[in-house]
Amino acid sequence: MIQKLSRHQIREKALQTLFSMNFNVAVSKEDAIRYVLSYQVKDEENEIQPPDHLIFLVSEVIVNQEKLDHMIEKYLAKKWNLQRISKIELLILRMAVFEICYIDEANVPSVAAINEAVELAKAFGDESSSKFINGVLSNVLKEKC
Repeated sequence: MIQKLSRHQIREKALQTLFSMNFNVAVSKEDAIRYVLSYQVKDEENEIQPPDHLIFLVSEVIVNQEKLDHMIEKYLAKKWNLQRISKIELLILRMAVFEICYIDEANVPSVAAINEAVELAKAFGDESSSKFINGVLSNVLKEKC
């Protein structure tokens, strides 16, 4: 039986994959995705095929990292820079900015991308992460990349 992942779970797994790759640069994208998905499997009879959107999101965030970082810096407060942002917050921002700026609104509404990023920040960041993420992404949305 093959398990299906929701869009929220796909974003969560993409974040976990990018985070693991951030600390183990020698691991391939495919191996990192398989490793993260292995925690979703409850028993040996079930398997998870990496959803296309998961592979796409991880790949595109990696390929466009420099552009995404430049965009994020543009929307930070004046005394902030990327080095001051926690790794998890930066990864959440990269994913959300990619979805807002590079994916058609009909496929991923910008508001949904922001809401998902805020939820990821609540789950994986500290107590102020969700407000920080929401503030930066609200600025991105105002100018729409």
